[in-house]
Amino acid sequence: TYFITPSIDPLSPKNVPLDENGIKKTLWKYKIDTDDPIITQVSRYDPWKDPLGVIDAYRLVKKEFPKVQLILAASMATDDPESWHYYEKTARRAGEDEDIFLLSNLQGVGNLEINAIQRGSDVVLQKSLQEGFGLTVTEALWKEKAVVGGNVGGIILQIDDGLNGYLVSSVEECAEKVIHLLKHPELAHQMGINGREKVREKFLCLTELEAYLRMLIAIQAGSIDAETNFS
Repeated sequence: TYFITPSIDPLSPKNVPLDENGIKKTLWKYKIDTDDPIITQVSRYDPWKDPLGVIDAYRLVKKEFPKVQLILAASMATDDPESWHYYEKTARRAGEDEDIFLLSNLQGVGNLEINAIQRGSDVVLQKSLQEGFGLTVTEALWKEKAVVGGNVGGIILQIDDGLNGYLVSSVEECAEKVIHLLKHPELAHQMGINGREKVREKFLCLTELEAYLRMLIAIQAGSIDAETNFS
């Protein structure tokens, strides 16, 4: 059995290094205050990504950090009515809160903007209720961000709980971990370093290519056995 995870290209627009000035300019463009804490989730407006739960967790965090801001960034398809329906539900949950930013490609948010938003965030979330692999987690870890993610699917392959982020199973637990990271920025920084190293070792495109090549060589040689595992 061969187990090969997806990967990211570190030289793609979504993952290339950005200078601090460029990051701030991007955030200012959307009227996000770079002097106040920022938490972000990049995902579709979809019930399994739980944007409503993210907003609820943010509101708990706001009791401890009144100036915290939440960014929900997504790619919207004009021919996906279900996504639009869930966007409307999310917007209703956000209400008139000026510290919640619902951003999408329809507002000019592309790969470079997502890159800047993730890099400008203090904590990145992926509070999924179901998930395949979750490359948005990989992208955030590569950018040296501590990630608080749902304890589901491929997220658990990426987040080592307490080492490069936290795995959570409820709104309350999510808020608790975000608050802990905002209160301990040095811990969040070290988790970010750990996360980038894990991605460098396991989830870059060259590592995925190597795994496929090793698999093909083994197939050609007829040496597949049940204990073979690439990740």
